Formats: sequence, C-alpha cells, structure tokens
Amino acid sequence: MDTIYALATPPGRSGIAIIRLSGPKSLAALRQLSGLESVTPRMAYYAALRQSAENIIDQGLTVYFKAPHSFTGEDVVELHMHGSLAVIRELLAALSGINGLRPAEPGEFSRRAFINGKMDLMEAEGLADLIEADTSAQKTQAMRQMQGELSAFYDRLRTGVPECLAYLEATIDFPDEDIPEAVLMALSRQINDIQSLIVRALHDQKRGERLREGLHVVILGAPNAGKSSLINALSGRNAAIVSARAGTTRDIIEIHMDIAGFPVILADTAGLRESADDIEEEGVRRALARAAEADLRLVLIDGEEWPRIDPASQELLGEQAVMIVTKADLLHNASGQDVLFISTKTGQGMPSLLAELERRIVMFFTAESAPFITRNRHRALLSEALKHLENSLKTVPLELKCEELRLAVNAIGKITGKIQVDDVLEVIFKQFCIGK
Repeated sequence: MDTIYALATPPGRSGIAIIRLSGPKSLAALRQLSGLESVTPRMAYYAALRQSAENIIDQGLTVYFKAPHSFTGEDVVELHMHGSLAVIRELLAALSGINGLRPAEPGEFSRRAFINGKMDLMEAEGLADLIEADTSAQKTQAMRQMQGELSAFYDRLRTGVPECLAYLEATIDFPDEDIPEAVLMALSRQINDIQSLIVRALHDQKRGERLREGLHVVILGAPNAGKSSLINALSGRNAAIVSARAGTTRDIIEIHMDIAGFPVILADTAGLRESADDIEEEGVRRALARAAEADLRLVLIDGEEWPRIDPASQELLGEQAVMIVTKADLLHNASGQDVLFISTKTGQGMPSLLAELERRIVMFFTAESAPFITRNRHRALLSEALKHLENSLKTVPLELKCEELRLAVNAIGKITGKIQVDDVLEVIFKQFCIGK
C-alpha cells in the first residue's frame, strides 16, 4: 500500500495550511523531515521541517495518528504549517522526493477509510455533503448521514430479508420437511412490512434530494407582471434585467437562496404569451416545463390587469402555487382571499410574501416522514429492491423466490456498501476534493 499525501486545506494563502499523509511510511516521512525520533501518537510536536540540513521549509505543529485509530484506519500524519504558497510548494516538493510517497487522488483518503471499515458508503456521502453544505438544514442532514443514522435504517431493511431467505432455503435443502403454514404467513408478513418501509421512503416527495440540491421555486406570469423585479427584490441584487418592454426575459435565470435555513433555487422565467418570435416561444416552452417540475410556483398577476387573470396564469394555480398580485401601490383596493398583494417598488406586502415562502418551505421539509433518501443512487436501488421483493411474493418456484430475495438484499446492500461495490466506488469518491 502506497503512502499518500495532499494539502487538506483550501489552496491559497492562509494563516494555517495542513498537509495530510496516510500509509505505512507516514511516520518515517515525519521523522525524515523533522528529525524527531520519539513520537507519541496523538501528541502535538513543534518542529522545524527541513528539505535538507541547511534548508528549513517552515516551523509548525506535527501530529501522528497510529493505525487503526485514525481517519483512514492507517498510520496518518498531519503537518500544520503556515499557509504561505512558498511553504506549501516546498513542503509538497519535499514529500514527493521521499521514496514510497505519492500525491493522493481525489477522495482517496475517504476511500481508504471506507476500505478499512472506518465508514460505509452512506457515511462517506454524508461527509461529502457536509463539506458542500451551505445552509443549516443541509448541514444537519449531512451530519445525520455521516454519523450513521441513515445507514442504520438501511441495515434494518437489509437484515430483515435474510431471515426470510433462510427459511425458504431450508425448504429447498430439506424437501421432506414441511414448513408450517403459520411460518410461511409470518414470512409473507415480514416481507410486506419491509416493502411498506421502502414504499414510505420512496414516497417522500424527494425531500432528501431537495435538501441537498435546493427546493425548486419558479416565478411565472404574463409579460410585464413583475417577475424580474420580484427575483431582484428577493435576492437583494440585480439578477435579472428589468424593463418596461415586454418579453425581455427569454431564458431561465436561477439564483440560490437560503430561506429559513433551507436551500432554495429561485427561477425567473419568460412571460407567458403566444409569440411569433422563435426565441421567445422557446422561452415560454422552458417556463412551462420548469413549472411542471417545480416544488412551488409563484404565479404573478399584473396589478394593472387585476382582477382579470390571463388564461395561461390561471392554469398554473393550484395547491403548489401562490397567487401574487403585483404593483399593489397602484391599486385602490389591495385585498383578497388567498391572494398576496405586493409592490417591489415600495416594499408593500414583501414581508407577508417572505413569511408565506418560509411557511411553505418549512412545511415541505418537515413533513411526517424524515428524508432518508438523499441521492438518486439510493432511490434507484430501493426501487430495484422493491421490485425483487414483489416478485418474491408471486407464485413462483422456491428457487426463484430465494433468488429474488437475494437480489433484494444485494440492492439494499449497495446503498451502504455492505457487499462488493467496486462498480459504484469510482462514482462516489471522484466527487471528493484532493486531500479529502
């Protein structure tokens, strides 16, 4: 096994930079650079790191973690140096000159932690999500996953199936022994219970994925209804061009926001109308496509046209929509049931709109069942497991029932990595940065 090394802190100038080593030659490399002979694990040592007797690279703290009590499960060394570009460059060059050391590949530290049983695949994905988390809710979900809470859920699913499999295989191995009818019924109930848990997890409105990626909120309405003005007001910057000329927004403009601690992707779209302009027509098509995929629609009605609602906007109203009448400062009577009246020019109604957005977003993410599925990979494997469980309950030979249950176990096991998963390792760990 090679000893690997990498910068574990972001590149660039900083007060402190940490370079991490992992592998059998980590301690020897530390001794060679620092001259330290006796090193106690988990003790910090202040030392000068040298490229040669005459060339001191820097002075800083060094820490040695003895296997298996380390992040990777191998011998690990951390070098805490000043974050000078020159120091980092010279220290990495010195490490490259030590026999048996090589630069780490993306995600290789975490991959070694997985291989050495320090974390499973879901915990590794949780670690990646924690590093990328922008909001408090994303951080909370990533911590739950990294600490094994979600792995425990999948392990419960996975361990329940082999019990059923054992009884069926016993029937095949000992055909002269009949399994009591009550036992067979109990097995069917157990499989049904596992199916119910999977179905409940799958029917979660993709809350887990939305928490990782962002809730999709789209602003829709007729041209000049104030869509671009609204996205600018909500984002606090000029994200979209505002003009009295209708149809200036042709493509979808997205901004990422943190609302009530949850990630939101807010999209401004083209005005909804029939047009002979090919580009504008394509913009309308994209707007309607985004509306169909959105988790929440903000349907804007031009205050100058109120109470008339154009047919295209009328079709977009419903349970997942908020109807908003704009330009409220120009109206004599800005009131109505199930309607929000706003003016981005004066700020009228904006606090109410933000409160409604927060209410809807919090309600979406705090529904009855917790979001166990955080990636499409998990969802696809759970769907595959569900299909095999359903097949196992059909009237088929026992050998086929057993095979379907084995396939279900394998599909669930791939989520946490409790089977051979070389085919998915590359997909997961290539998302990590160098040094992690």
